[in-house]
Amino acid sequence: MTEELLEITPSPGPFFRFADETAWLTAARTAGFMTTVTDEEDNETEQLQAYTHSHAIDVVGIITVGGEWDEDGTETVAPTTLDGFHVNYVGELPDSWGALEVKPENPYRVFA
Repeated sequence: MTEELLEITPSPGPFFRFADETAWLTAARTAGFMTTVTDEEDNETEQLQAYTHSHAIDVVGIITVGGEWDEDGTETVAPTTLDGFHVNYVGELPDSWGALEVKPENPYRVFA
């Protein structure tokens, strides 16, 4: 029996830009991507279920571009902060996320 190998070409994206981190966390909760975890001392924390059998989430966060630093690491020219809070996502698209999709010419980070 001969096995057929499928060649899968990675495709970047989709990419999403939320207004800020709070908007992202609200959307993640609404989509059911957050879970509550209890540690051995009964402290509860909320955690993102980033990688499951049905989706993968890469939280990029705030993106800055440019900037210059001298040889001592002192900032000489401030970087530019791009608008929004950025997330890469693979999986079935949650309701209302379609309007948040962006299509950057040169993505900051992609799934490989």
